[in-house]
Amino acid sequence: MPTINVQLFEGRTVEQKRAFVKAVTEATVATLGSSAESVDIIIEDVKRENWSTGGKLWSDV
Repeated sequence: MPTINVQLFEGRTVEQKRAFVKAVTEATVATLGSSAESVDIIIEDVKRENWSTGGKLWSDV
């Protein structure tokens, strides 16, 4: 059973998340041959102030 963990900046709508998990599930089924019912996706919403790239917080960009 694949479990996929995804971290995103907060602010996506439920509709966007719904479309995302549908597409990722379909891609997982197609590439790994698993059933859709066995695919778990965990989405973590992260505040920009808690994410850094290149030594800079995204909230400062």
